[in-house]
Amino acid sequence: MNLEKVKKVVAKRISLLKNKIKNKDHVIYELEADTTIPSEYIILMHFMGEIDLKLQIKIVNYLLKKQNTDGGWPLFFGGDSNLSTSVKTYFALKLAQCSLKDDYMIKAKQCILSLGGAEKSNVFTRITLALFKQISWNTIPIMPIEIMKLPKWFPFHLNKISYWSRTVLVPLLIIMLKKPVANNPNEVNLNEIFVRKRSSINSLPPDPNSGFLFLFFRLLDFLLRFIDPILSKKKKKQSLEDAYNWILERLNKNDGLGGIFPAMINSFIALSIDEKNRFLKEIIVVRKSLEKLIVEKRTEAYLQPCLSPVWDTGWVGFTLQENEQNIDKFVQWLLKKEIRIRGDWSAARPNLKPGGWAFQFNNAYYPDVDDTALVGILLHRYNKKKRRKEIKHCIRRTRDWVIGMQSKNGGWGSFDADNSYSYLNFIPFADHGALLDPPTADVSARCLSFLAQIQENNRKKETNTCIEKGVKYLVNEQEKNGSWFGRWGTNYIYGTWSVLSALNLIEFENKSTIIKKSVDYIKNLQNTDGGWGEDGRSYDKRFLDYKIESTNSQTAWALLALMAAGEISSKSVEKGINYLADKKNNWDERYYTAVGFPKVFYLKYHGYSEYFPLLALSRYSTLMNSNSKKSLFGV
Repeated sequence: MNLEKVKKVVAKRISLLKNKIKNKDHVIYELEADTTIPSEYIILMHFMGEIDLKLQIKIVNYLLKKQNTDGGWPLFFGGDSNLSTSVKTYFALKLAQCSLKDDYMIKAKQCILSLGGAEKSNVFTRITLALFKQISWNTIPIMPIEIMKLPKWFPFHLNKISYWSRTVLVPLLIIMLKKPVANNPNEVNLNEIFVRKRSSINSLPPDPNSGFLFLFFRLLDFLLRFIDPILSKKKKKQSLEDAYNWILERLNKNDGLGGIFPAMINSFIALSIDEKNRFLKEIIVVRKSLEKLIVEKRTEAYLQPCLSPVWDTGWVGFTLQENEQNIDKFVQWLLKKEIRIRGDWSAARPNLKPGGWAFQFNNAYYPDVDDTALVGILLHRYNKKKRRKEIKHCIRRTRDWVIGMQSKNGGWGSFDADNSYSYLNFIPFADHGALLDPPTADVSARCLSFLAQIQENNRKKETNTCIEKGVKYLVNEQEKNGSWFGRWGTNYIYGTWSVLSALNLIEFENKSTIIKKSVDYIKNLQNTDGGWGEDGRSYDKRFLDYKIESTNSQTAWALLALMAAGEISSKSVEKGINYLADKKNNWDERYYTAVGFPKVFYLKYHGYSEYFPLLALSRYSTLMNSNSKKSLFGV
């Protein structure tokens, strides 16, 4: 490997990165999902009867660009057509008055019918169809508004589901209670994409799953339909007010409820259907939060699922640190963004003092454990030279909060501790399989990376106990092939990189055996061109060890994993570095290398193909020029 070539590529990419940042105190890249979200925005405009025609045309152009050759729409680039995504996209196009005679609409209809028809789409899609009277509300699992009154000991409680689930569900409870009817002056219908006559569809669709819990909750749903109408009207009214108050308390100003599109759109509808019109100011605020998600270009537009400034700034900052660049402004911005109030997480940890960061610009009720650990890693590295007292205190708060958020099994979830009520995944409403926020290997690894990196600080004994539990959790989570599951990045490459970065800094029993097994896994997954690639199919057990063409971000993760394991002089690393260095002018990638919810919702971080390859090449250059061939930091 020509080290000088690597250094030239790094120098050029650093220059480009600094020109992009200029004098900003943070950085943010686009975050793209599938066509569901822009489709839902068109549907929302029609629901409200407030249509931005110019924006609608641009979104339509975007949707058509993403269509598969079979007529449907996938969850990620190169993926198979997904029924629910295709139904919503088709509906958006039809509302936008696309002609049914056009080839793309004909093919879309045929694809949807071949996948089972609109009646087999998921719960959230069926709710959308019910709002437009395209399907009966009886096809929707019942979720009574009285959920707001359930005691904490009850098997179902808002605190027992994930933050994203509760921020989506609470406004949805209002919608499902009131069952508003959308504006639809053109009487657009979807008759042609149902296999059965719509009038004959009046119950929950058959569940492909089986087992006692599935049958139990289906029976419970059946019984609730008889009980719900006779429940106290006074109790319903009180529960409704509780739901509205819950939303208002967490509205998050112009950053929206939960900082995520699905919660924002549901809260917009819920606030808009209040009979007394009490929430006119709040509706304006929610509208602004939705508009902040729009990415509008010359001929196309789409909506992001959320914004990622803290995550992007953390990784770009760390990459600049690796190259001895000044990140003073980044640090100051991050210090201002530290969350110092108690959020929903405190229900499980009532005695824990706050101290973390959100993923978004602002989301004070929902600090992100993964982002918090990343920022902690960056601040600790920064302060080894700067020695600033305020940062030292901040790192202590961060450490205490991260330790306090560790779950009983030794791992960490993303926003809550011990959010592992797995039986709730069997309720009919949870057909997306993402109701909970249990500990995962990638988030746990980042927390361990942070804690291991700061071990020289005070309270070392408490930190070490926490680390020991975390290591035990990760060792137990290792797959038979040596890899680790990637909950938030695709998939086993991401998970394995995250874990190896942490274990690099920690000594434990059988370390060499565990590391070797994971190194062998990464090496065996390498493509002949020297890179690595993996897509959303790998979340299906039928596609274990599944490979796609190499991507820059996943090649970077694989290289960082191998270098963390001490493999810097290996042929695999040499080939991987060559792959990235040879593509110095083309680091764009089409593939989605991140995930919101496995099998359901995938993500493309536009920054990943820029800062991760740069970090990998920079790390290689740093280690090759140092006496130590081992990274001293947690990522």
